[in-house]
Amino acid sequence: MDIATVIGLVLGLVFIIISIALGQDGMAGIAYFLDAPSAMITFGGAFAAIFAGYKIPDFIKGLTSIKIAIFGGKTSDVGDVIKKIIELSNVARKEGLLSLEEAAGGLEDTFLQKGIMLVVDGTDPELVRGIMETELVSIDGRHRGNISFWDDLGGMGPAWGMIGTLVGLVMMLYHMDDVSTLGPNMAVALITTFYGSVLANWICAPVATKLKAINASEMQCKEITIEGLLSIQAGENPRVIEEKLKSFLEPSIRSSIGSDGGDDGG
Repeated sequence: MDIATVIGLVLGLVFIIISIALGQDGMAGIAYFLDAPSAMITFGGAFAAIFAGYKIPDFIKGLTSIKIAIFGGKTSDVGDVIKKIIELSNVARKEGLLSLEEAAGGLEDTFLQKGIMLVVDGTDPELVRGIMETELVSIDGRHRGNISFWDDLGGMGPAWGMIGTLVGLVMMLYHMDDVSTLGPNMAVALITTFYGSVLANWICAPVATKLKAINASEMQCKEITIEGLLSIQAGENPRVIEEKLKSFLEPSIRSSIGSDGGDDGG
């Protein structure tokens, strides 16, 4: 579980509740912000608009991608990826490229496994790069589809909140003969705008941001994987491969990846 996401979402809700409770009505003031019709037009309208713009499978995938933001994706640690590639490069250097076929069978990373099998099959390096980068683009596209879902939903929230406010104002104007109801009716009309802002800024924006970060991390790991595979195929020294792959990382974290490039022999 990504504890930062959970803490952030919980704290956001806590701060909203506390700010309301600090008002002159205390905790009783929370009741002023609970209105079923307002929630229906804001949340229901926003999700309905997104549903209308997506295919049903894409809508379901986008909605359930919140689990990735909360529990984290399946991305590998970049340090582990580099270490695994160096380990494979040592095997290839000592026993030849064909020996990697057996090593590939025990890998959980299907992207790395696919690349190794292409190398073992003697595929041309440029074709290996082309195939792997095509899959990389495909993965990135699927991830960006989920990110777009939350970006779009975040945009719909305030829009439908404003629609709800306009509906409330129209109804309020039709009852202006009773001055005592103007204040409460105006408050109810504005609650929809509040709901829309909460949906956009408390849920959608953080989820989209976290999905973008997870995607960027995975893309970096896969770019490192491609370069590592091509270096192994070219027969480069494991120590050279390690330094090449570390160049993808920030200088501050390069030292955390131990040098275990193996011997320099042929």
